[in-house]
Amino acid sequence: MPYYNTNKAATSLSFTVCAESDGVKLGAYLHRKMGVSQRIIRSAKLRNDGITVDGIGARTVDVLKVGQVVNILLPEPHCEIEPSGVALDIVYEDNHYILINKPSGVPVHPTSCNHTSDTLANGIVRYMKEQNDNYSVSIVNRLDKNTSGLVLVAKNAYAADRAAKSAKKIYLAVCAGEIRSAGKIDLPIDREKDSIIKRCVSENGQRAVTNYEPLKIFDGNTLLSITLETGRTHQIRVHLSHIGHPLLGDDLYGGLTDKINRHALHCAELSFFHPILGKELCFKAVLPQDMASLIN
Repeated sequence: MPYYNTNKAATSLSFTVCAESDGVKLGAYLHRKMGVSQRIIRSAKLRNDGITVDGIGARTVDVLKVGQVVNILLPEPHCEIEPSGVALDIVYEDNHYILINKPSGVPVHPTSCNHTSDTLANGIVRYMKEQNDNYSVSIVNRLDKNTSGLVLVAKNAYAADRAAKSAKKIYLAVCAGEIRSAGKIDLPIDREKDSIIKRCVSENGQRAVTNYEPLKIFDGNTLLSITLETGRTHQIRVHLSHIGHPLLGDDLYGGLTDKINRHALHCAELSFFHPILGKELCFKAVLPQDMASLIN
């Protein structure tokens, strides 16, 4: 595996062929063994020395030998997002990823009308330019504007593909009412009729599964730990509202706003398998002050 001593975005990947891959064709090795997508392989084949073995241009049908070093160029970065002054709370960064603790009130990425320069992605591009770096900005896990917590961003297509398959999140939420035992909500979610924003439980929707566990009951409310088996828009908010326990502050789905002025939801833990380091990384973000004040 390659070693990097800066956080400059990687422009290529290097792999050393192990004994179990001796005699395997290059294309199969890259795709099946190392998890490189066919899209990245096709892109590399179109470039001079896009794929090399021991420094010599190679074809995907070539047979590999143990100990050989395979190098593949990553697609050239493409980013049309304008840089802005959105501040970043960077939790972790290396050549392939940047992990950010997002505050509530900040959209993750630009939209066509309301948010074009005040998003997390704009701040990442500003930071990238300040570091004299250049990479694509691929959001691995998207959070609603008013959801706080950890957001993982990949700097290249390979990092994005691998993290999307392995990323796991744990959310903390404060809901109305007392929930005294763990449970699972397995109900389909669809767009609500005549609304481009609001979602609802509907038999015509896509399957959505939410697991929850109560951590603390206080003042008639409950602090929950939540994990998702699916990733539908507004999933946690819709499911909890449907069972009669809307998030505090979530007026879109029936939550009261007298104690907090945004829905009380925070991505508190994120783990993913790092394909270059070859191990799982896990990070945590403490509750922001507005949610902590509810509990305290």
